Amino acid sequence: MRFGLRELLFFVVLLTVPVASYFYLFKPRNESIKQAREEIAVKQANLEKLAEVSASIDDIGLAIEEGREKVELIEAKLPSEQDVEGILEQVWQLAKRNNLNVQSVKSDKPVPAALYMEQPLKMSMNGFFDGFYQFMLELENLPRITRIHQLKLERTDARASVDKDLPPGWMKAEFVLSIYFEQRQKAKL
Repeated sequence: MRFGLRELLFFVVLLTVPVASYFYLFKPRNESIKQAREEIAVKQANLEKLAEVSASIDDIGLAIEEGREKVELIEAKLPSEQDVEGILEQVWQLAKRNNLNVQSVKSDKPVPAALYMEQPLKMSMNGFFDGFYQFMLELENLPRITRIHQLKLERTDARASVDKDLPPGWMKAEFVLSIYFEQRQKAKL
C-alpha cells in the first residue's frame, strides 16, 4: 500500500474533524453544562433554606396574629395624654401609702419616643428605705408603662441633718419617672 499526497491529506482532514469539533462544539457545550449544574446547585441550596424557614414558621398568619395581640396589649398599657395626670395621682397615692414624703415633682416637656410620647417627671421624696422599696415594687406593678432612670438614693445622716431626730433607715430619693402615653393625632386641615 502506498501513501500518496491524497491519502495523507485525507488522513489529516480525518484527524482535524474530531479535534475541531472538540474545541468548537464539545468544549463550549461542556462548559455551559457545568455552569448550569452550578446554578442548579445554588438554587437547590436556596430552596432547602426556604423549606427550612417555612418549616420553622408553621403558620405565618398565626404568628402575625400573635404579634398584633402583643401590640394591642402594650397599647392598652399606654394612657392617653389626658390620663397622665391620673397616673401621677396613682404615684402620689403609692408614695403616701408607703409613708413617703413627696418633696417635689417637676414636669419636663414631653419627648417623642418611637410612635409614642414620654413624659419625664423629676421627683424628689424622702422616708424609710423599706417604704421606698415597697413603693418601687408597687410602681412596677401598675398597669401602665413607666420607667425610672437617673435614680439617686442618699442615706440621711442625723448628725449632718438640721433635724437631729431622724431615725435610722431614713433616706432621700431623687429620680426621673417617665410615663409613656399616646399622643392624640392632630386633625389635618
